[in-house]
Amino acid sequence: MMTRFLIATTLCAGLAFVAPAAPAETSDTGSRIAIVSAYEPELAVLLDAVEDPDRQNINGVTFVTGRLEGQDVVLFLSGISMVNAAMTTQLALDQFEIEGIVFSGIAGGVDPALSIGDVVVAERWGQYIESVFARKTEAGYVLPPFLNSDFENYGMMHTIPVQVVRKGGTGVEERFWFPADAHFLEVARAAAATVTLDACQDGAACLEETPDISVGGNGVSGTAFIDNADFRAHVFKTFRARVLDMESAAVAHVAYANDLPFIAFRSLSDLAGGSDAENELDVFFGLAAGNSARVVRAFLAHLPEPGSSD
Repeated sequence: MMTRFLIATTLCAGLAFVAPAAPAETSDTGSRIAIVSAYEPELAVLLDAVEDPDRQNINGVTFVTGRLEGQDVVLFLSGISMVNAAMTTQLALDQFEIEGIVFSGIAGGVDPALSIGDVVVAERWGQYIESVFARKTEAGYVLPPFLNSDFENYGMMHTIPVQVVRKGGTGVEERFWFPADAHFLEVARAAAATVTLDACQDGAACLEETPDISVGGNGVSGTAFIDNADFRAHVFKTFRARVLDMESAAVAHVAYANDLPFIAFRSLSDLAGGSDAENELDVFFGLAAGNSARVVRAFLAHLPEPGSSD
């Protein structure tokens, strides 16, 4: 038997790209919407509502197929971090016939107008910590002559775009923003009008006001957990980001590379260092996860059912 090795290389430091993999033989029939969360408690609130669940393990990842709010779905955990999110999402695309990708989970709030418990559905996502650590000179931090950035730096950190190849594309392109699907956003807006979010959770603290749902604006993702007021202010000013997390932009990248619709629903469990108290994630995690799941279920219910002509 012939053994083959995978040899990967990058075009330039910091500018690696991931091509969509060739489809594998699927273990499932029929098209499904992928429902993804990073952390088990985020997904649990959705799994409890799945009809006729069927579990299968592929490469150590548990995939649950079934029906949710009238849609054929497959649910799985991405794992926390950009690499885990990209890897598990592509695995799902290789094993199942996926017609769209929906992310549900918690996040840190960046926009000062937002509060804990709010749900943000960003219209585009960027990998804001994809960066060059620049050389310090008498004139400040200076990028190498062969690199550039469209964004204000944070000290030595200069954000740069990633390179990506896309299904049906003509070559390598550089981009920072990966869009959410326009139709999915329209459905999300309609669904949001029908949902009232929770302000309290059993056995947990209550919020002073009922949270809101916000569709639109920017989201960013990176490899760091952010609990720093100064850096939070930089992210809001530089990227006009409303929310930040550690997975959504990676999943959006994979969806773009595979030419599939994507949307992410993120409820704020904390303010990424923007509040006077210590980080609130451990207090409001359950509330935020539940609010995100509630909007996701409304979104699925507003999508046309499989086979519908609408």
